Order: sequence, then structure tokens, then C-alpha cells
Amino acid sequence: MARYPELLIPASSLEVLKTAVIFGADAVYIGGEAFGLRAKAKNFSMEEMKEGIKFAHEHDVKVYVTANILAHNYDLEGVREYFEELKEIKPDALIIADPGVFEIAKEVCPEIERHISTQANNTNYGTYNFWYRQGASRVVSARELSLEEIKELRANIPQDLEIETFIHGAMCMAYSGRCLLSNYFTGRDANRGACTHPCRWKYAVVEEKRPGEYMPVYENERGTYIFNSKDLCMIEHIPELLDAGIDSLKIEGRMKTALYVATVARTYRKAIDDYQKDPELYRKNMPWYLEQISNCTYRQFTTGFFFGRPDENTQIYDSNTYVKEYTYLGIVGEVKDGLCKIEQRNKFSVGERIEIMKPNGDNVEVLVKRILNEEGEEQESAPHSKQILYVELDGQADKYDILRRAEKGT
Repeated sequence: MARYPELLIPASSLEVLKTAVIFGADAVYIGGEAFGLRAKAKNFSMEEMKEGIKFAHEHDVKVYVTANILAHNYDLEGVREYFEELKEIKPDALIIADPGVFEIAKEVCPEIERHISTQANNTNYGTYNFWYRQGASRVVSARELSLEEIKELRANIPQDLEIETFIHGAMCMAYSGRCLLSNYFTGRDANRGACTHPCRWKYAVVEEKRPGEYMPVYENERGTYIFNSKDLCMIEHIPELLDAGIDSLKIEGRMKTALYVATVARTYRKAIDDYQKDPELYRKNMPWYLEQISNCTYRQFTTGFFFGRPDENTQIYDSNTYVKEYTYLGIVGEVKDGLCKIEQRNKFSVGERIEIMKPNGDNVEVLVKRILNEEGEEQESAPHSKQILYVELDGQADKYDILRRAEKGT
């Protein structure tokens, strides 16, 4: 049965959370400073989490907090204290992989919904029903499932047990994220939030009796990237996702910028809404969705496991470079007397043409007329990252709009 799906967007910081909310998320997932699986992400202090949840709830958006490490004995006491703190700030759900962590959440904050992370390898309806009996309200499907399997799963679980599925973003080279390479090479454990992405590194072959003699496995002159998956993108398959009975369409990317999050959230929001209004409208607007989604920093796209086993075309063998179409300049804060307050993220100059990216889907090209620093002094350019600036543009910018620049050749 088709359901009206939730669009679930990642956020690495308070700024990105607000961007996700304004640009179309129904729900946002975030990590606290402990026990989430993105230790390198900036993550949220308790104060920021409190402010983020308040902001989201004011806009009728939910917030889920990840606590999806695979815990060791020495983690458990800290998990309990962490959940006692979360009980006070009332996120809408906790995303959990570990049964021991799940039991603590159930005991400490039973009123907060519990979702089962993809890290728990949820590949069949028996597993879903098991977690439902334990008190989970939602299970995130393993990325290895096809749409046919998800449809069969939906038919064999309670109607009120929700299915959440990743539909866009990085694919892991290991089974549902269970990778030992990071721990082995760098001592940083992927299953405890510190993955260094060795799957993105460049590899060569060394023959046992000839140490130090590196033989590249030629795909091109730069070596080979044998573990390097393309990024998942299902923007062209919204009807099939809904037909399978998925409740929450999840975007990967808790370490991404506000520009990436805004672009992906805005595009999927419009695609979902257009399809619900009229499937013909969705088909008609497909070129716009594809153009927008390709404006993100991305690798190359695949539909992953959704339509059966991936083949050799799912891997990238010749490069680990991202395609980058736009540069992120900043988010518009207050607008007063024709000046937009921003915290600058990349260099731009007076006289340049840039774009205002709006939540409603509009991209407005404007000229940078003036740049002032906090002291009100004129600047020709903005070379210092994170500098607070006041910018005059020859077009209307509103709070939370994003400023970006198209790069040459795009």
C-alpha cells in the first residue's frame, strides 16, 4: 500500500539542521557528542540539540537522535547517563543498533520512540517482527534489500511498524556498514563512529617476494579504486519506493554541508509533493530534479540493490574524485537595510555573479554590489572563511536562503 512518506534529512550541525527544516525535511536525524556512528561529524552539544529540537518542533518537523554504536562493556554506563540527559530534551526518537543500548533506552526513557538502525542488519520480516515485539516503532532496512523484498516485508509486518529506507547518498563497501578496514589500517573503528573511509583510497598490488615493488592494477594512469562505490540516487523511482510501502525516505550524509543538504532536501521534497499531486507532473518535472540533484557534490549515481544485485557498473574503478558544480558561500541570516548578514564559507568578490538558492525551488542569479565587514568597512572580496559579512545584492534574499556560485564549465 502506498503511504505518504516522510522525507528524513541528515544534519551535522545546528546551522545544517535549520537549513534542512527550511528546505523541506519532515524529520531530521542528528548525532550527539557521544554514541552516534559519525564521530568525525561536528555533532551537537546538549544545548545545541535542545535549540535544534525547539526550532524543528516550531516548524512541525521531527528530530531523531542517533545512538547507533555497537557498544562495548565500558560504553554502557555512559549510554545510560546520555539517555537520562536526552529524556529532558525530548527528541522524537532514538536510532539504535545494539540490543544492550536498546534495553537501556527502554528502561530510562520509554516515552521516546525507538528506531532500529540499518547497522542492525535488518534484512527480513522476522527481524522486523522481533524488534516490534521489543517495542520498536520503526526499523531501518539494510541497504542490501531490493524493492521486491521490501514489499514482501511490508506484507508480513504490522501496519503500525514503520519502514525507513536509505534512498540517496554514499553506499558502504561493507555489508550494512560493517567494515573492519578502518580499524585495521588506522585503529579507528567504523562501528564505533570513527570510519576513515579506506574504501575511497587508492590501492596497488605488492608480490610477496618483491616487497616495495608496487604494481598498479591499471584502470587508468592514476591507479584503481576497487572498493569505491557510486552514490545511491532514487529520485527517478519515487513511485516504486512508495508502492513498496516505505514510510520514511532517508538521505545519507551527516557530514555534508548546508548546501548539499539544502539541494537534496529541496529536490526530493518537490519530487515527492509533485508525485502526490499528479504522477504526470512528477514525470514532467524530472529534468529539473535531475539537474538540481547533479548540482550537489557527488560521485556518480546508482540505484544500489533496489532492482536486484548490483553489477560491475555500481563501482567506480578509475577515480575517487567528486564532481563539484557549485561552491557554497554562506547562509543568509538577518536582512536589514538591503544588507544580508552571512558567515562566509568560501571566497567571493564584489562584481561577481552568484546565485540565491531559495527553499521553494527558485535559483535567482544576482550581482554582488558591496561587501562590508562587521565594522562597516567596505571589502573588495571575502577571502577569510567564517568571517561575518554584510552583503548587498541586486536581488531579494530572505533569511535562510543559501548563497552559492556556479563553477566554470558547469
